[in-house]
Formats: sequence, C-alpha cells, structure tokens
Amino acid sequence: MLNFFKKNAALIWAKKHVQKTEEFKKNAEKNQEDLLISLVSTAQKTLFGREHDFKNIHSVKEFQDSVPVADYEDLKPYIERVKKGQANILWTETPEYFAKTSGTTSGSKYIPISKEGMPFQIAGAQSALFHYISKKNNADFVNGKMIFLQGSPELEEVFGIKTGRLSGIVAHHIPNYLQKNRLPSWETNIMEDWEAKVDKIIEETEHENMTLISGIPPWLIMYFEKLTEKHGKKIKQLFPNLQLLVTGGVNYEPYRDKMEDLLGGSVDIIQTFPASEGFFAFQDDYTKEGLLLLTNHGIFYEFIPLEEYGKPGATRLTLKDIELNKDYALILTTNSGLWAYSIGDVVRFIDKNPHRVLVSGRTKHFTSAFGEHVIAFEVEEAMKATLEKYPAQITEFHLAPQVNPSEGLPYHEWLIEFEKDPENLEVFRDELDLQLRNRNTYYDDLISGNILQKLKITRLKKNAFHEYAKSQGKLGGQNKTPRLANDRNVANILEIYKF
Repeated sequence: MLNFFKKNAALIWAKKHVQKTEEFKKNAEKNQEDLLISLVSTAQKTLFGREHDFKNIHSVKEFQDSVPVADYEDLKPYIERVKKGQANILWTETPEYFAKTSGTTSGSKYIPISKEGMPFQIAGAQSALFHYISKKNNADFVNGKMIFLQGSPELEEVFGIKTGRLSGIVAHHIPNYLQKNRLPSWETNIMEDWEAKVDKIIEETEHENMTLISGIPPWLIMYFEKLTEKHGKKIKQLFPNLQLLVTGGVNYEPYRDKMEDLLGGSVDIIQTFPASEGFFAFQDDYTKEGLLLLTNHGIFYEFIPLEEYGKPGATRLTLKDIELNKDYALILTTNSGLWAYSIGDVVRFIDKNPHRVLVSGRTKHFTSAFGEHVIAFEVEEAMKATLEKYPAQITEFHLAPQVNPSEGLPYHEWLIEFEKDPENLEVFRDELDLQLRNRNTYYDDLISGNILQKLKITRLKKNAFHEYAKSQGKLGGQNKTPRLANDRNVANILEIYKF
C-alpha cells in the first residue's frame, strides 16, 4: 500500500510540475532580458557592479557594452577576495559554497554558489525526473533503490565557506523522500580511491532492487562491466526492475551501443547538462533528442558564434537572435556572481519552441592544426554514422593531429579502444573519413587539396583509457578524457597502449 501511494503521489506531483513549467517555456526570451536587469540591479553596489557601472545599465545592450566576456582568470582577482571572506564583491553576500574544480591553466578553480543559486542546482535535477515521470506516466522507480553517484560529500572550509566537488555538495541537499532509497552509503561515498569505491558500490548494490542509476557514461560502463564480470550476467538480469539511467557530463550517444550491450534489455535514458556554474538543461522528453534550456533558473545566457569566439568584437547573441543547427560558445551571467562568464561549453540549438540544445563540444576541445576547426559534435556524429554502417563497438576514442609524420602528408590520428573490432578496419577507416568530410567542409577541402591524407586509426589495448585516466590521477567522478585535441599531449601517452 505504501509503495502504491508513493508512486502515485510522485505521478501527481510530476504532472503538476510540468504544467507549471509551460509559462517559462513560452516566454523564455522576455524572461531572460528581465532576469538580466534584475541581476544587475541586485548587484549594483557590489565591487564588480561599481566598477562596471551597473547603476546605469538598463538593457542587454548596455550590459554587453559595460561587461566584457570573462573566463576564470579574469574573475580570479575578485574570487580571491571572496575566498578571504569578503562580501559584496561579485554578489551581495559571500557564497554559501565554493564548488572546487580542476582547471588546466588556473589550477583549482573555486566557483561560487550563492544561497540563491544552490536551490536551482537541486531543482534542475528534480525537474528532469518530474518531466520523465509525466511523459512516461509511470513512477515505479521511486519504490526501488537508486544510485546518485557523487564525489566525496566531505567538505572543507575556505574562510568559513564550505568547499568541495559540486556532486559532493549536492549530496547534502538530496530531498528526504529520496534519502531512504539512496545508495551508496555515506562511508562508501567519501572513499577517494575510485576503483576501491566502485568495488564497494558493487557490494552494496549487487543484491538490491536497483531502479535508477545516475552517473557519467564512463563511470556507468566501468560499474556495469565489473558487475557483469563478477556475475556473468547482463545488467537487466541482475536488476530486472532497472527503469532509468540519468547521465550527464558528456554526450551519451557514442556510448549508447556499448551501454545497450551491457544492459541487455530496455532501460530509459535521460541526459542532463549540469555544471558547477549552474544546472543548464535536461532532456524533457526522453523519447526525443535535445535538452530543454532552463531559462528561469537564475542564469542569463549569451551565445557567441563559435567561429567568432575569442576574437575582438565577437558577436554576443541572446535567445531571440540564435539560429538552429549552429554552434555557439555558451556565456553565463548568474545569481551567484558570475558575469558574462565563458564556461567553455559549445551548444547547438535544435528547437526554439521550447528552446532545446545539444552540447556539441568544448571551446578548448577541437582539432584545428591545419585550419579545419573540427569540433566534438562532428567527430561523434561521424563515428555514430560509421558504426551504423559498419557495426563495431567502441569503448572510447581520442582524435589528435599528426603534423610531422615520419613519412607522407600530415593526418588526423584516431586512437580507438574497440570493444568489438570492425570486420574490415580499412573499410571502417575510409567510411569514418568520409563521414567527417561530410560534416566539416574545411577538412574536406584539406583532403581534396592533398594538404592532409586520410585519417589513420590506431587501435588501443583493452582498458587503455582507464589506465590513462589512472596514470593522470583522473579516474572516476566527473573526470573524462577529451574526445579531441589540438596537440598530442594526450595522444602521446595513449600510444603507450597501442597494439
């Protein structure tokens, strides 16, 4: 009786919640402009607000004229003052939390999360589940056990501000109605050794009625592989009531085939787009691609055409200006005190009614050693199309330029860990090259003009990417190996694991 009540209550809440979201979906463009003016008005007496003349900003254009696009290095002097406990610097108060992330140029980054911003991190995840329940018209999973995998929930303090990984911070805010069914245990979650942590999670979950599992695809695969090796069964045999996977952090599509093989049965997938800076989007309809952009969650969005990103005078667009199927660098202004902040993600709109996006890459993750500017979305789509035509199974891959080969023309090197090899690697290679040429005209021109030769595939041994991540101290959690690069820093290490 209790289980019946619980799932029906969840279904009622979900339907009501989805109805309430219709307003922001229809009025996103106007609401976004109003939100920006509200954020500027709130922060006009902060140090950043005084320095950028917030009191005289009354429009998006005036904001863009007064506040340049910034990265972490630009805001770091302000954040350093906030870290010392100073209030009224970027936002009216000191942050409730710092989400600590690893940066390539800045060392550790400390991303402020205000008391106004924190509830939206939780609301985004809740809304994703409510939309799923409403669309599915089924909430059976609420009666089973769920994994919300986080980094360690143990937090340190920086001048009184609680600091840790975002996923560890979120662990302190999971609603009470989910706590009872939640795994793994606190003791397991605080373990730092990732492989030992996964082993312990398996011990705690292998005999449970798992119905929802949440994590980034590489972690899910690692967890599922270890379960399969231990029991000799597919995941749906082990967890027959597993209904839903919630993923984020990377594009799920390149992992889909391998995941379906490990699952061995039907499981629904919803993709999300969370970050330390905010919870931006989620898949509001699990049967269709595209993530609903959350335009009412304390974040004002701007979009720079990718081809202009990093250039002086780059165009800064708002929701009303964007075009479909075009790549944009994502710029944020938030109610935690980030102003025109470049997060480094690239998005592509596939719908305006409501606004839905795909995460198409990272501004720093591209290959353009020869001017081709190939981005993650293009290589992932090329791989997907190739696998549809010539079946194989991919664990992971990385693309890097080979500028100075020992012989012949330069080329793109794809370092691939196959779970299942293609029948004919040369045919697979030719198709992959063709699919990339179809998606990037600059790359096509370079091949046609004999500037580059066709891509080459380097096959890597099993667990190559796992061992690479381990060697770099980046195993587990939200860590992921970039799909492509403009140098050979990752490729040179991965080549240690080639056949």
